[in-house]
Amino acid sequence: MSVTSLPGRRPSPDDLLVLLAVARAGRYTAAADELGLNHTTIARRIGALEDALGGRVLARGAAGWVLTPLGEHAIAAAEGVERALGTLTPDAPRLSGVVRLSATDGFSGYIASPAIAEVRREHPDVSLEIVAATRRAAQQRVGVDLEVVVGRPHVHRAEAIHLGDYALGLYASRAFLADHGTPATPAELEGAPLVYFIESMLQVDALDEARRSTRGMVDAVSSTNVYVHVDATRAGAGFGLLPAFLADRHGDLVRLFADEIDEHLPYWLVCRPEALRQPTVLVFIAALRARIAAVEDELLGHRTRPGTGDDDATGEGTA
Repeated sequence: MSVTSLPGRRPSPDDLLVLLAVARAGRYTAAADELGLNHTTIARRIGALEDALGGRVLARGAAGWVLTPLGEHAIAAAEGVERALGTLTPDAPRLSGVVRLSATDGFSGYIASPAIAEVRREHPDVSLEIVAATRRAAQQRVGVDLEVVVGRPHVHRAEAIHLGDYALGLYASRAFLADHGTPATPAELEGAPLVYFIESMLQVDALDEARRSTRGMVDAVSSTNVYVHVDATRAGAGFGLLPAFLADRHGDLVRLFADEIDEHLPYWLVCRPEALRQPTVLVFIAALRARIAAVEDELLGHRTRPGTGDDDATGEGTA
């Protein structure tokens, strides 16, 4: 089935662009804000488009509006309208629009933020909205263009792309080790205080499995935010199971048992197939890949840490 083969009056290009905005935002109100319209106008335009096409283009999902099969066909035409309008600018094409991303705290700060900064140097009208979350990939991506999750996702009607890996290691502050002593073997960590995620709220299997090397430890500070993990470890709350790319930047943290406790976890990108036809999304994905390639050693903990020289004083300070 194609939109052009359907009976009825010809769909309005303006109505198709409204559908495109709703499909990307997931909500009438968000689409209205983006287009400078009100909620009533959005609803009227969608209704007119459905009359022209002879069926529903949107259906209510658990978290907002999702495309019906007819809506997915209409989106292809809407994207064609958007591309055609983009060619009318007399200057060299410059991208604009909002990319909506759901990703973990660490990825958002260390990868996504520098990536969008790079995009905006060439395309200053492109912006990024980030929903920071540590969770499994959603079955319906409403209100976001892209999701980045830890661990291989199991999704339907979506594209999943492996972006790269990062390492988790065990760290403690120098002050904490001076007060409590440095364990000589991993076995001495039994009963020691651990800084990590809240186990009962952890929805990501890969992050839960990473606890295997710390099973005998006792939760001291638990949080859904990885930056809290880093700060609590630096403050001396206990031993932190931390991303190397965040912990290794701090000279007051010492990595322990780097050979025995070195969990590698994958970052996966999940997106709707139609999102991969948006030029702004494609440019941002390219910037994500470039950033990950540039900091691969840091992600995997393969670099000399600040303030330590080639070897840490404990013999375990490099990752």
